[in-house]
Amino acid sequence: MTISDATVRIATERGILSPEQAERLRALEAELAPSTAAALPPPEDDERLRLVTGFGDIFVTIGLALFLGALGYFSAALGPAGMWAAIAAASWLLAEFFTRVQRMALPSIVLLVVFCASVFVAASAALGSTVPLFPSVLSLSEQPVTLALAGLATLAAATLHYWRFRVPITIAAGAAALVAIVVGLVAAVAPGGIEAAINPVLMLCGLGVFALAMRFDISDPQRLTRRTDIAFWLHLLAAPLIVHPLIHGFIWPDGTPGEASALPVLAVFAMLGVVAVLIDRRALLVSGLAYAGFAFASLIEVSGFADSSTPLSLLVLGALILLLSALWHPLRRGVLALLPTRLAQRLPHPPVSLSTRNASSS
Repeated sequence: MTISDATVRIATERGILSPEQAERLRALEAELAPSTAAALPPPEDDERLRLVTGFGDIFVTIGLALFLGALGYFSAALGPAGMWAAIAAASWLLAEFFTRVQRMALPSIVLLVVFCASVFVAASAALGSTVPLFPSVLSLSEQPVTLALAGLATLAAATLHYWRFRVPITIAAGAAALVAIVVGLVAAVAPGGIEAAINPVLMLCGLGVFALAMRFDISDPQRLTRRTDIAFWLHLLAAPLIVHPLIHGFIWPDGTPGEASALPVLAVFAMLGVVAVLIDRRALLVSGLAYAGFAFASLIEVSGFADSSTPLSLLVLGALILLLSALWHPLRRGVLALLPTRLAQRLPHPPVSLSTRNASSS
């Protein structure tokens, strides 16, 4: 009988093994493995996402969507605030079983997102928001007090939810609520409104969320505990907060792409790629893919292939993604080799999984 890497991770999270003991166990497994290391299959993806534990997660998520959608329809008579409050309460009660008892990954994520979004909308409606149905941070920026108070209510709800259920994505939800509070406060005090300051504010918030994500990543460099899941969701939130204001605020100030902006966009995409390889997180690249596509299309049109710019840009972008995927680990080793040893050791360096080595030796 062999011990899988998943069992080692769970044992580390539950305190059965310390991270140091888990690493020594992996080192022992590597030492006892056959000497034909060159024939070993590649390691598992070191940016693991615990999203689906089985098809039951998908089945339950479909049921949740149907149930909560129907609940929203029947509770619409309570008004916008009452309807969303009812959905938030139902999401909490459902989480008591599917999250706290069953520990199902995808339903837990869906219930947390629905709960926090419902609290935000219910609070906005209760405070007199005139934005219909589902207000966003930008649409509520004209009502800064409402935005800040709704964000504060969502932050409190997310904090309570994390205390009760410990779902990793909850930290990112709380960070998003904090961003809404900051935007609301800036909109309230900015003399010319939030329009001129929205891109710098969102970018600063994104950098703050990124710094928080890196704190979780650095505290668990081998990605053995739930801190790596928390960091993943924070990176996923930070990426659009950084990329979108950077492109729209500084490279496309009028909000539309142009031929002259193609090279700056690609330079930004390359910079994001270096950062993504360094921290071993692909979220930054995903957020920049759409803008990189526009840049490739502009360059292709300038080259005289206007009639086929869209398929050619998709072809180039797809090839770039596949190339990065194939060379991700060699690229990362090369980039880390250029850094000082002390800095490189603090960056995430997940070990080769036991399950992969066991599969090769069986």
